[in-house]
Amino acid sequence: MELDDLKQSWQKTEPHKIKNTDIMELIHHKSYGPISALKRNFLRQIRLMIVLPVLIIFTNVTNWQETLTSVLFWSYVAFCLIVVLYNYYNYRIVSKMEGMDGMVKSNLQEQVSLLETRLRRNMIGIRIVLLYFIVLVEVLPYFQHFRMLDKWHALSPLIRFGSYAGMLILQYFVSRWHCKQKFDDHLAHLKSLVKEMQD
Repeated sequence: MELDDLKQSWQKTEPHKIKNTDIMELIHHKSYGPISALKRNFLRQIRLMIVLPVLIIFTNVTNWQETLTSVLFWSYVAFCLIVVLYNYYNYRIVSKMEGMDGMVKSNLQEQVSLLETRLRRNMIGIRIVLLYFIVLVEVLPYFQHFRMLDKWHALSPLIRFGSYAGMLILQYFVSRWHCKQKFDDHLAHLKSLVKEMQD
């Protein structure tokens, strides 16, 4: 009899499991839900990358012909376009999670894992692109002459390569901080909510 009483008291103290519908409500919440936060951040990056090439043209409006014939400018436009497409694809993944209220736990885990992988690749891709631009800035003056690059190449190689090294180190820490603020924290929150779901 005492054993039965002990079992009953244990069942009463067992933590109450949150229903899947409640967790889905937290995931999809318009103000503070991780999905809406991720969508907002992907959209901001898309808008920024669309605006930046236009701003470059406006700031070089007096030399717009020189800007439009620059390999550096078109490389930057290509980079912005790739970032827009990459973020649009990530945005679609998140939108798919938002649109399917009845998604099972395994599907959500798969989508979150896919987003995590894509964000890791994004970090690597940004470092590769930065190295590409460094090489381009060093090689381009042999093919095209721009006042800005000519002035840069007039500096000693020690200053130039020291600046590149400083830029790579700064980019490493800033991109990690930015990714954590804008994406990693929301993904971690989403993962913890998905873990609480019942299969």
